[in-house]
Amino acid sequence: MKRALPLLLMLSAWSWACASEPMVPVTIHTAEGRIEVAIDTLAAPITSANFLRYVQGGLYDGGEFFRVVRMDNQPRDSIRIEVIQGGANLDLDSLFYDPIPLERTSDTGLRHVDGTISMARGGPNSATHSFFFTIGEHPSLDFGGMRNVDGQGFAAFGRVTKGMDIVRRIQSGEVEAQILVDPVRIDSIRVD
Repeated sequence: MKRALPLLLMLSAWSWACASEPMVPVTIHTAEGRIEVAIDTLAAPITSANFLRYVQGGLYDGGEFFRVVRMDNQPRDSIRIEVIQGGANLDLDSLFYDPIPLERTSDTGLRHVDGTISMARGGPNSATHSFFFTIGEHPSLDFGGMRNVDGQGFAAFGRVTKGMDIVRRIQSGEVEAQILVDPVRIDSIRVD
């Protein structure tokens, strides 16, 4: 059963904790190396608070990067993107939280440029723990972009500050369709 944490309570706790630091630095420790990310709690407070509660709960420890999208492995997509996608440790799924509201890029002002971290989703208001990094600029992932047929885009909430070489190394892994043959383990994600 997923845990519900009232959104107002979640936001107030994180806004208090991050009031003096709108960009929260986190480090993603992977089997391939470290990726340093700045989480934008000011522009995307709901999405950032959601990601950081998974981080604080240790739910990404033992997770993995499992999906890679490159120009050569999306033959049915007319709008192509380049991303790597990761998520929490699925063995801990009973501790996962309910989905969050979608923070559209039209509201946050954040865009899907090279190194953006964003929440993966199916429909609007369905994101939970899975996130992705963009490789290159992808306006089709912003509000109004048509990578997702609903045109609502994805919730960008930060950017890579160091470690894009690791992101690209993960992206170059062997895949079957878009799934990594050897997923890349997330050892931990920690607030610095």
